[in-house]
This record gives sequence, structure tokens and C-alpha cells, in this order.
Amino acid sequence: MTAGLSTRPALTVIGENIHCTRVALRKGKRIAERDGAEAILYRSADGEERALPVTEAAKRTKDYEEGRVKHVQVAIETAMETAASDPPGDAAEGLRYIEALVRHQERAGAAFLDLNVDEISPKLGVQTAAMAWLAGTVQGMTALPLSIDSSSVDVIRAGLEAIAPARARAMLNSASLERLEALDLARAHDCRVVVTAAGERGMPDGAEGRVANAARMVEEALARGFGLGDLYIDPLVFPISVDSRYGRHCLDAIRALRARFGDDIHITGGMSNVSFGLPARTLLNEMFILLAVDAGADGAIMDPVASPPEAILAIDRTDPRYQLAEDVMLGRDEHCMAYIRAWRKGRLATT
Repeated sequence: MTAGLSTRPALTVIGENIHCTRVALRKGKRIAERDGAEAILYRSADGEERALPVTEAAKRTKDYEEGRVKHVQVAIETAMETAASDPPGDAAEGLRYIEALVRHQERAGAAFLDLNVDEISPKLGVQTAAMAWLAGTVQGMTALPLSIDSSSVDVIRAGLEAIAPARARAMLNSASLERLEALDLARAHDCRVVVTAAGERGMPDGAEGRVANAARMVEEALARGFGLGDLYIDPLVFPISVDSRYGRHCLDAIRALRARFGDDIHITGGMSNVSFGLPARTLLNEMFILLAVDAGADGAIMDPVASPPEAILAIDRTDPRYQLAEDVMLGRDEHCMAYIRAWRKGRLATT
């Protein structure tokens, strides 16, 4: 089947901001003292400047000791743990914070809202309870479909069972060769599904491995009755700071998958993974998304608030900053040295 770009939307955004992995730096602009206590500053859905207190539980974590606050986790725990108390304490503030995350992503153009609570606790029972609560709560705040995301099929199941499918058709993120039962779960709940290029026992090496694994997942999904339009292939985006070839590996896989499966299937991915370990990450993320769209991707798991989709698609590629970022993404800047030198000299600043 031959690919053609004209019938596909430019970019379907799966908003990734309701993840317990999200951090704010204690020495950054997001954390400040309010009423004698450390708090996370944010703008509410109505545009009001507000503050969510950092919990004592968060202050006992290693992340906090190392200067980071997992702000989404604080909001979820605050809302869950104090909602039933009398008086309710900061529960309303936690809910207001979550609603702000929802509304800001809606306004920025997200098509799905991805939920992930894996880092809220190492205990499966805590994860499943948190996902069930969060999925039900967020669905009550938005008409957008939810994407239920976890490394555990049990946690995904808890999220899917907590939402009403009649409201908006959900997405399961994700299924892979190492957990084919996720496809059956998605089918049982009539979900769209992200299928990844992960192998049965590990990550793929190069473009060929990605294509082979993803193609097998597509065939497994089709055999279970999914249509191509229900499938979102994640070819797996790896940090380019680890290996300068990783960007090309992913982009080449996107081209091959688009050529193989045509326009009906979707190709997405966790685009911000590409910039781990490097400075000025937003610049790199945006350039990689643009290159991925060039290669045939029609979606991205990303932060649409930091990088509005329409702004990415309108990037001026002659801008020296984006030219430096492109060199990194395509492996032309060995060890990212030119890019890092430019950052040190203040040449990567954005307005």
C-alpha cells in the first residue's frame, strides 16, 4: 500500500502532562514559598494564579532531596487522600490543579489525554487505585478521550474499567510483543491502541528491528479484529545523547512503516524521549517532531502546552537554532558537541 500525505491530519497530539513522572525544580520558577510553606505555583483553568502546597510525603522522597518535586503526583495524592477528610484540607486545590492540566492541554490542541500513575508507588495496589480514581476524575472534567498508560496491564485495566466508554472512545497505551494480552484488553473495551516496536525480550536494534516488531504487532491486532485506523504505532524514540544514530533509526522506521501500511494507520511516539540528557530540550523535541512528520508520523505523545502543534509545523528551518537541532537529530553533530557549545554560549535561547 502506497502512502500519501494529503488524507492524514498533520499531527494528532496525545497530551502527556498528567503523568506522575512530571517534575518541577525546587530552585526553579514553579516552586516558591506561600503562606510560610513550600508550594507549586500554577495557573488555574480560569487563569488565576494559585499555589498547591508540597506535601510532607513528597518532602520525604529522594526526588525532593535531589531538588525535584513530582508535582502531578502531589496533586493526585492531595486530592485522593484529603477528599474524604473533614475538613477537606487541600483536596480542592489538588483537584483544581488536575483540572488546570486538563484544560491547558485541551486549549493547546490535544486530541487525547494520557494518564500515567506508575511512579506514584511501587505497590501495584496503590497504582491501580490511583489510576481508577484519576481516570474517573479526569473523564468528568473533559470530553476528550483518555489514553490509559502503564507498564502494568492490571493498572491499565483499572483505568479502563473506571471510565464510561460511551463518553469518548479511549486509548490503551500500550501493547507490545511481550504483553499481547493488552490487545485482548483493548478489544474487550473497544479501545484504540498504541502498539510499540518493543521485542518479546527487549528493545529493537536499528530501524529494521523496529519495523519487524511493529509489523508483527499490527498483524496481531488485525487478527483480533482491529482496523488499521484503530492502531497507533510507536516505533520507540530513544535518547540521542546515548547514540547519535537513534534519531535516524526511528525516522527510517517511520518511513518504512508508513510505506508498508499506508495512510489509514497512525504513527506516533514519545517524542520528548529523544532529548533526555541534553539542554534546551524543547528545541530538540520540536525539531524531532517536525522531522518525524516529514517521515510520515501523524501523531506525537507530547506536551502541547510547551510546544503548540501549529507552532511546530510552522518552524522556520533556516533558524540557526533549529539547524543545530536538526544536525543533532540526524546524527551529523557527533556527541552533540556543536549544539552543547551553542547552548553554553547562550545561542539557543528562545523568546
